[in-house]
Amino acid sequence: MTLEELEAARKKSLEETAAATDAAATEALRVKYTGRNGLIPALVKGMKDVPKEERPAFGKAVQAWRAEIEAALAAKSAASPAAAAGEIDSSMPGDWFRPGAEHPLSRVIEDTARIFARLGFTVADGPDIENRFNNFTALNTPAHHPSIDRTDTFWLAEDALLRTQTSPVQIRTMMANKPPVRVICPGRTYRRDTTDATHSANFHQIEGLYVDVKPVSLADLKSTLAYFAREMMGPDIGVRFRPHFFPFTEPSVEVDFTCHVCRGKGCAVCKQSGWIEIAGAGMVDPRVFKHVGYDPESVSGYAFGFGVERIAMIKYGIPDIRWLYENDLRFLSQFG
Repeated sequence: MTLEELEAARKKSLEETAAATDAAATEALRVKYTGRNGLIPALVKGMKDVPKEERPAFGKAVQAWRAEIEAALAAKSAASPAAAAGEIDSSMPGDWFRPGAEHPLSRVIEDTARIFARLGFTVADGPDIENRFNNFTALNTPAHHPSIDRTDTFWLAEDALLRTQTSPVQIRTMMANKPPVRVICPGRTYRRDTTDATHSANFHQIEGLYVDVKPVSLADLKSTLAYFAREMMGPDIGVRFRPHFFPFTEPSVEVDFTCHVCRGKGCAVCKQSGWIEIAGAGMVDPRVFKHVGYDPESVSGYAFGFGVERIAMIKYGIPDIRWLYENDLRFLSQFG
């Protein structure tokens, strides 16, 4: 573009600005001339193609044009009826803000906290970065246990790791409080799992702990989890306990709920068994009490834990755990 063509374009831009009748037309001119892909920025980028002897004058003219058109556009915008009245210009495209939706994981955590609050449980929290004692030793996990290996756990240093469960919060709670203790511990946990439809290296757990100087039995644990099952999944949900092993509980049990899809009749979801595995639980091992300074002869208690993602997937019929982390509004908007 020559200096003569530049002057003609300048005059045209000012005439178009003067003739603009509304804010939409003014905005279109701003985009046309000074926007990121507008004419003036394009001329600045193309300065290298201007003959060397003409560049100083050409550059000065372009910058003067930019200042002039920007001032004219600003004045036009300020003079619009909507701007003068301090009102919204109805000719401009609107911004539509949809109300947010509660994430299914947040909903499960909050519902769980409300259910257990009726039973006297409070919510306890702890750090995501833990030490070996709280995450393994105090939970009666032997030094040779495979979960301690670097192939299973995210170790940050010799005595620092990303917690593999929320059980360390129970350890911290017992070390800081005398019995009775009745808490649930929701939070993020981390394990070296390969992500697929049912696994993630970062997921959420809710663990519960009840310890008292009065006798606490496995029957207390069963009644607590049966109440939670009915409140969370529906009044006709059943609970089944199966013998299992965990280092920090003795005896230990796996806890199953009747399948929410077939209601115990057997289907593809429950692999025709009528049951869905939900949680691990048991009576707190006496050696755990010794680690936190409790007298195992004077106290007793139970503990349980389950995955928040698993509850959400079962409750809301979500087939792939990755949907919970992809932030797809088409999925999340269903929970509004």
